[in-house]
Amino acid sequence: TALASFLRRCVQLLLSPIHVLACLGLWDSFYKKVFPYVMAKVAPICNRKVYEQKQKLFSNLREFAGPSGQLTLLEIGAGTGTNFQFYPPGCRLTCADPNPNFRKFLLKSLSENQHLKLEHLVVASGEDLHQIPDGAVDVVVCTLVLCSVTNIKKVLTEVLRVLRLGGAFYFLEHVAADHSSWTYFWQKVCDPVWKYFGDGCSLSRETQKELEKTNFSELNLRCIHVTPSWIPTSPHIIGYAVK
Repeated sequence: TALASFLRRCVQLLLSPIHVLACLGLWDSFYKKVFPYVMAKVAPICNRKVYEQKQKLFSNLREFAGPSGQLTLLEIGAGTGTNFQFYPPGCRLTCADPNPNFRKFLLKSLSENQHLKLEHLVVASGEDLHQIPDGAVDVVVCTLVLCSVTNIKKVLTEVLRVLRLGGAFYFLEHVAADHSSWTYFWQKVCDPVWKYFGDGCSLSRETQKELEKTNFSELNLRCIHVTPSWIPTSPHIIGYAVK
């Protein structure tokens, strides 16, 4: 709408100093160092809001263990490791994140979740996981990450590549609201701010459509709303897809 466009331009005008820093390549290098500290505070709050949903989502992880009985799991965008508590004991874990500044927070979380075995810690984006061989993992997990990647299609292509046949991709992502809703209106207005302070995060990604277009043999997906329902990040999708 015209009003959304006007308000968005006003927000962009207010953000012009940050935009200049970004164009000079200064904002990104600064915020990559700050963002892990922000997430160390914010992630536990977000986790509490979706704790029961995550418990239920990850309750069947063991069903995808390989022939050896051990579960090999890759988490893309592992961040501070807030999902570790939901993984089954003995899980062989590989963590990938493009931001090396998360390392100390991730290792702290691992020390608090000694039921897991960390096999690899990879500095890599979801679009390029070349360090991980084809068909090497039983499960890939990605929560609140697809909103900030540069190319969802590339990430999902990599997910399919590294999963063994019959393996599963687990996801929980905030997504675009219904286009006729006030939530979507505010998502479009706030997107410029969110991008800079959410490390590239977009409020209005149509992630569900990308999942539906990807060549999974089975897609189990449902829509939920995280409280409070009026915030721009309230609409979520949650579920898993089988290769």
